Amino acid sequence: MLKQKFYRKLIMTCLCTSIGLAAFAFGPSNQVSAATSEATEIISTGKDLLGTPYRYGSSGTTSSFDCSSFVQYVFNQSDISLPRTSSDQAEIGEKVGKSSLSKGDLMFFNTNGKSISHVAIYIGDNKMLHAASGKGVTITDIDNVYWKSKFVTARRVL
Repeated sequence: MLKQKFYRKLIMTCLCTSIGLAAFAFGPSNQVSAATSEATEIISTGKDLLGTPYRYGSSGTTSSFDCSSFVQYVFNQSDISLPRTSSDQAEIGEKVGKSSLSKGDLMFFNTNGKSISHVAIYIGDNKMLHAASGKGVTITDIDNVYWKSKFVTARRVL
């Protein structure tokens, strides 16, 4: 009887360990790979639009963008629907710390002194891709004095 209990515990332990290792080995890496692939596609689409003029309130066109219409358009090209405004976009996805940013994460800023009013796409190497007033679609260092002081939060939607 004692031997039977020992073997039962041994088999259960081996089974649980195998299931745990299988989940660890196959689960997260596939998700990370898919997210990385989507982020690469989104960033490429956004970079193709570098230099496109900025126009506040612009939407439904590729001749000009404001920050949130740019992000919405670029993500939509990868079949990812986002809300229209930066404040609404800041409500979706998973909150991410600035030190944990991954390519494709959305960064949100308070540029009007009241609330979230700007959004950008993190592209790696401390850079963000966004539609900025006076510059159009551009790439900016996230440690730029102006943007660093305006940062509010980041969200992961991929």
